[in-house]
Amino acid sequence: METKELGHTGVKISAIALGGMPMSLSSRPPESESIKVIHRALDLGVTMIDTADSYCKDESDKHHNERLISKALSSYSGDKSNVIVATKGGLMRPNGSWTRNGNPKHLRETIRISFEALGGQKPIDVWQYHAPDTDYTIEESLKPAKEAVEQGTIRFVGVSNFSVEQIKRARDVVEIVSVQNQYNPWNRQPEYDGVLEYCQKEKLTFLPWSPLGGSRRVSNLEDIDAIAQLAQEKGVSVYNIVLAWLRAKSPAIVPIPGASKVSSIEDSVRAVDVQLSDEEVAKIDRATAS
Repeated sequence: METKELGHTGVKISAIALGGMPMSLSSRPPESESIKVIHRALDLGVTMIDTADSYCKDESDKHHNERLISKALSSYSGDKSNVIVATKGGLMRPNGSWTRNGNPKHLRETIRISFEALGGQKPIDVWQYHAPDTDYTIEESLKPAKEAVEQGTIRFVGVSNFSVEQIKRARDVVEIVSVQNQYNPWNRQPEYDGVLEYCQKEKLTFLPWSPLGGSRRVSNLEDIDAIAQLAQEKGVSVYNIVLAWLRAKSPAIVPIPGASKVSSIEDSVRAVDVQLSDEEVAKIDRATAS
């Protein structure tokens, strides 16, 4: 598996990560199947798993995905010494909806619970502030993360759903290693708002969430002719083409496709070997221009 450096940390992570969210929502598979998915990802050389305290059914189920990943890691018989788990905090799931909560008191508490949910034996590898909450300043909301780094509860900090200006403000509070914003063929905002360019220039890892368009759009990839044609020409899936396209857009990018079936992560990992020419990337760009 190809590796990339996580920000400026010197830590290497796999060029394709595993997104844990589909394993914990209301449509989740049986726990045994999810553990098989995580174990297979590790077997294939995936060393980064992305999760969040809010990857769950609702507030009564909070931290489900973190506990699942911890259980899978503890039962894995292979080498897991270089596995990085990146979690997030700052979203709530009342009745299954998604709302923001940047209250420092809440974030301090959810960091503590995430630490315990992930095993409580070592610092959280990467903790990301899930989305800025306009009721609190970025400086207020990131103070608990800075405290946790100083206390040894968090190793590295990232941000999610942030603009360039917000990333700069975050970096004035605590060192930032990664940025996780939506990026896929239907949402190319990071190309236009300067975030992707900033991450590349500043050597921050960019983690595109929903890289295949999410559950509502992933089945529509076949309808984008440029992607479907390239998949047919190269004898790979349309998902491989999209992940390869994202990787070709910037060396800062590490896609985090979600998986709830072993076959899904097996397919995603194959994208590392798919090479797209500049002309092929431009072809997809034209086909997905808004």
